[in-house]
Amino acid sequence: MIIMNKAATTEEISGVVNDLKNHGLAADVSTGEIRTVIGIIGDESLISATHLETLPGVKEVRLIETPYKLINREYSTLFDGKTESRAVKVGGVTIGNCEPVFMAGPCAIESKGQLMRIAEEVKGAGADILRGGVFKPRTSVHSFQGLGSSEEGAEQALKWLREAGDKFDMPVITEVRGESHVEIVAKYADILQIGSRNMYNQDLLTKVARAGKPVLLKRHFGASIEEFLSFAEYIAASGNKDIILCERGVLPVGRGKSYTRYVLDLQAVPVLQKETYLPTVVDPSHAAGRRDLIVPMSIAAIGAGASGLEIEVHYNAKEARCDGQQMITAGELRFIIECCKKVNKTVRDFREEKT
Repeated sequence: MIIMNKAATTEEISGVVNDLKNHGLAADVSTGEIRTVIGIIGDESLISATHLETLPGVKEVRLIETPYKLINREYSTLFDGKTESRAVKVGGVTIGNCEPVFMAGPCAIESKGQLMRIAEEVKGAGADILRGGVFKPRTSVHSFQGLGSSEEGAEQALKWLREAGDKFDMPVITEVRGESHVEIVAKYADILQIGSRNMYNQDLLTKVARAGKPVLLKRHFGASIEEFLSFAEYIAASGNKDIILCERGVLPVGRGKSYTRYVLDLQAVPVLQKETYLPTVVDPSHAAGRRDLIVPMSIAAIGAGASGLEIEVHYNAKEARCDGQQMITAGELRFIIECCKKVNKTVRDFREEKT
């Protein structure tokens, strides 16, 4: 990280950026209340700290040890002197503010009628953002792949999702499964989701980042926290810092009987908040794989400090063609939202007393 003098001129800052470009590197320029900090993007071995420190306007060059430098909390503190988390704004909703945000809707969009009914119900229950799967990555090729399995079906489902969001005044989020889908999804959705299976897909991360929409990145079920943040860095390095991290469970250890689909790693929530300034939400639906666990895991997630939840909802889970066993009703969602708001207030009041 190149820390510029407080009095560094625009010409001096541009000079550093141009010098990096001449060495085959890119620059992330962040100007705050205190100073300007330039993050180096690319192979740092192509340039030496000694050389950089001789450039006009440079105060010092500091090495951040972690591989996720641009989203590191230390990087943000260097130029604005603050430690607050970044808030991602989507329409009238702010993710990463004091109040938790609730994203809810069907696992997969199956018809316009199904989506509209669920959208109306989750809005009535207090949800802020409508979720709905168009492209459904599945383990089995014989399982329902979502309406996005055909080009015509994909756009039709996206149009329904946009229509439902507009009708019930909710931003919408849906998953992008491949690079070829980025443009069409960005045309209709407010938040582009990268599912856990695609967390390691560097090309997809880069293309989604450049679509200019907020990105929700889910942690791969076998990824360490460092890997998770390192791949989130690909999005930031592509010029998009409107990133929402999502914990959705990791693979259980041991060979005994598994009572849940994954293990919801709620310890990751405060760790992610300490390491980065990005908001973190939790997906209890995919972690548990059981509707009876969604309520306690949701409340626990907010207690751990999550900025929000992504929950699957259906009016009749038995009818769902995808993951019906983990979808709750709108009534249960309402209960979760009411409980989580109380928990969030209690935790926030406690923290304010401690500080």
